[in-house]
Amino acid sequence: MSEISNVQIQEVLEDLRESAKNVEFIQRKFLFEEQGCYVFLGVRRAGKSYLMYQRMHELVAAGISWDDIIYVNFEDERLIGFDVSDFNKILECHSSQNGSKPVLFLDEVQNVAGWHKFARRLADSKYVVYITGSNANMLSSEISTTLGGRYFVREVFPYSFKEFLGANDFYLPRRLATQARGQVRSFFKDYFYNGGFPESLMYKDKRSYISSVFQKIYLGDIVARNGISNVAQLRMLIKKLAESVKQPISYNRISNVIASSGLKIGVNTVISLVDACCASWLLMPLKNYVGKFGEKESKPKYYFIDNGLLNLLLVDPATTLLENLVAVSLFRNFGHDRDNEKVFFYNAGVEVDFYVPDEELAVQACYSVAKTDDTMEREIAGLSKLPKVLPCKRRVVVTYDEEGTRQDAYGQIEIVPCWKWLLNEV
Repeated sequence: MSEISNVQIQEVLEDLRESAKNVEFIQRKFLFEEQGCYVFLGVRRAGKSYLMYQRMHELVAAGISWDDIIYVNFEDERLIGFDVSDFNKILECHSSQNGSKPVLFLDEVQNVAGWHKFARRLADSKYVVYITGSNANMLSSEISTTLGGRYFVREVFPYSFKEFLGANDFYLPRRLATQARGQVRSFFKDYFYNGGFPESLMYKDKRSYISSVFQKIYLGDIVARNGISNVAQLRMLIKKLAESVKQPISYNRISNVIASSGLKIGVNTVISLVDACCASWLLMPLKNYVGKFGEKESKPKYYFIDNGLLNLLLVDPATTLLENLVAVSLFRNFGHDRDNEKVFFYNAGVEVDFYVPDEELAVQACYSVAKTDDTMEREIAGLSKLPKVLPCKRRVVVTYDEEGTRQDAYGQIEIVPCWKWLLNEV
C-alpha cells in the first residue's frame, strides 16, 4: 500500500505546473488532434517532455487555464513509491481545487507498473491525455495493443537538421547565398559529429553531455531494466555493432566477433542483448527487402538513433556517420515501427543501402564519389541495376558535400550533399 498522501501529490502537482509555466522550449513542428490522446515514445533526452511543454503552452494560448492542466513527471524523487493505486489521487487533488475536467500530461509513466489501466480509463472517460515513455515497457506495438487504439502513438527523435538550425537561431533564407551556405555547412558539421539531442546545444563540451546520455541509456534503460549481469558483454556488443553499422550482421556473427575478443557469449544472449538495445531506442534495425523471413529477422543492419551516440564509439567515423544519418532521416520521415516497416535495404545480387517501397525511392550513402571513377561507378552500380527488378521513381546518392547528376537508361541519378538532403527532408 502506497504511503504517498494527497497533500504530497498536491504539492508536487503545483510545483511541476509552475516549472512548466516558466520552461523555455524550441517550437517543434507537430500537428496535434484537438481531442486526441497521445503517447510519445523514443530515446531518452530526445525532447518528449519538451513536446509536452510545447503542447501545454499551445493549449493555454488557446484559452485553457493553467489550473486545468495536470503535469506529473514520474521521475520526480518525491514520487518514489507511487503505485497504480495512487493514480486516482491525482484526479482527487484536482477536483478538490477545481471542478472542471483537466488535461493530463503524464511524463515517464512507465515507471509505475499498471499505468496503462489508468490511461485506458482516462481515455474512456473522455479526458485528453498526453503520455511519454522511453524503455522496453513502452514499445509502440505493445502500446497499441495495451491501450486498445485509444491513443495516437508517435515516435520522437532527436532534432532533425532543420530543427537543429532553428534551435541555433538560424533560419533558412529563400536563397542560400555564399555566406548563408557557409553557415549551414558549419552547423551541419556540428550536427554530423555531435547529433541532435536538444539539450546538447546548451553545452560547449557536447561530447561529455552525450556521453552522460549514453551512460543513462546504457546503465539505466538497458542494464538495470533488463537485469543484465555481464556488462562487459553488452559493452562489447554495442561497440561491435557500431563498427558494423554499414553491413548486415547475424546473431551468430556477433557472437563470434565478441568471442574472438575473449568474451564468450551464446547466440541466445546476443539476441536478448540486441533486443534490449532496440527496445531502449539506442539501435534501429533495418531489414533486407527481399530477404527470406528468417534472414530478415536474424541478419539486419543496425543503426544508432543519433550520430552523437555513435560517434562516441568510433575511431574513424566519417563514412559510418554519413550512412547512419541518412538512415535516421529516412526513419524519421517514413516511420520506424518494427511491425510495419517502411524502410529497407536491398541485397539480392544488386546492393542498395536504402529502399522505400511506398515512395519508390532508392538511396545510396557515399561520403565521396569524387575520389576515383571507380568509386563513382561502384556507388551508382546498384542504383543503375535496381530499376530492372523494382520500381524506382527517384534514385539518389547522398554524399558529405558533393553534388551533381548522372544519366542512365532509366533516367537521372541525383548526387546530393547530405546537408541539402536533410534540409529538403528527403
